[in-house]
Amino acid sequence: MKKFCLILCVCFLMVGCGKYTVKDAEKDLEKKNNKLNGYNLTGEMEIINNDDVYKYDVDVSYSKNDKFRVSLKNKTNNHEQIILKNNDGVYVLTPTLNKSFKFQSDWPYNNSQVYLLQTLLSDIQNDSDKEFKETKDNYIFTTAVNYPNNSDLVKQKIYFDKKLNPVKVEVLNENDDVLIKMTFKKVDLKAEFKDKYFSLDDNMKVSETDNEVDVVSKIENEIYPMYIPENTKLADKEVVELDDGERVIMTFEGDNPFMLVQQTATVSDDLAIVSVMGEPYQMATSVAAVSDNMVSWISNGIEYYVVADNMSENELLSVASSVSVLPVSK
Repeated sequence: MKKFCLILCVCFLMVGCGKYTVKDAEKDLEKKNNKLNGYNLTGEMEIINNDDVYKYDVDVSYSKNDKFRVSLKNKTNNHEQIILKNNDGVYVLTPTLNKSFKFQSDWPYNNSQVYLLQTLLSDIQNDSDKEFKETKDNYIFTTAVNYPNNSDLVKQKIYFDKKLNPVKVEVLNENDDVLIKMTFKKVDLKAEFKDKYFSLDDNMKVSETDNEVDVVSKIENEIYPMYIPENTKLADKEVVELDDGERVIMTFEGDNPFMLVQQTATVSDDLAIVSVMGEPYQMATSVAAVSDNMVSWISNGIEYYVVADNMSENELLSVASSVSVLPVSK
């Protein structure tokens, strides 16, 4: 009888100490996320393009009622952009130029984001075929991703520590090559922010205190797209002298005609807000504004515009992304 009771107790203990499952982890992550009133995450994001690596210092702040502030600072040229979501809308700010783009957008919930807890959890919950693995130090989810404008990105590995704090995210292509990597260095899930921390005006003031920009007055090296659609070629190039800079207009004609404009950027005396019917898009060197027929971005003191009337958005982004392919780090 004593032997039987001992066996029964051991069985109960074994059941009580069952393996931590994917459902357990998902449930605990959801509970943790629902309790958040605010958080601050910092780390480094790497965007890999062939042999080139583009590195960003990332600082993410979130406050309840759907307020987000994401600072992305290019580690090569110290160029900072801020993605801001508040009650007025979604903005991509370039404080050093006193300029911002305003979007009527569902960002950040309309596609995957490697640095936001909400979208990482959403990707986990939305993938019924996700994989889950436990190692000595981590819980690892492998899920599908939602990058509608980049078909090369097909899945991600999300690493959490044993307290379910994010450690690392790797976004991979179909060959399991890592194309984006986000490494978290600091995780504060009790951060608190005042409302003005997410205001447009307060964030634009960064240019007066923390950043300096070298304004260029001439385009020394014109950049040609490395990707040009089939049966399309450069037909004309025009250089226009401006009062405070220069503009280069390249016209491409053929089956998929488009125009590439490069213009020296200037610092606005007053806050310039450009309304965009489209979405913010993370390119290798900058955050771009994408609309139906145009992609625009700022990099190294130059404003770029790729414009086309009859080109698909994916094709438009392929051209724009090839313009930004510059060797940064080997």
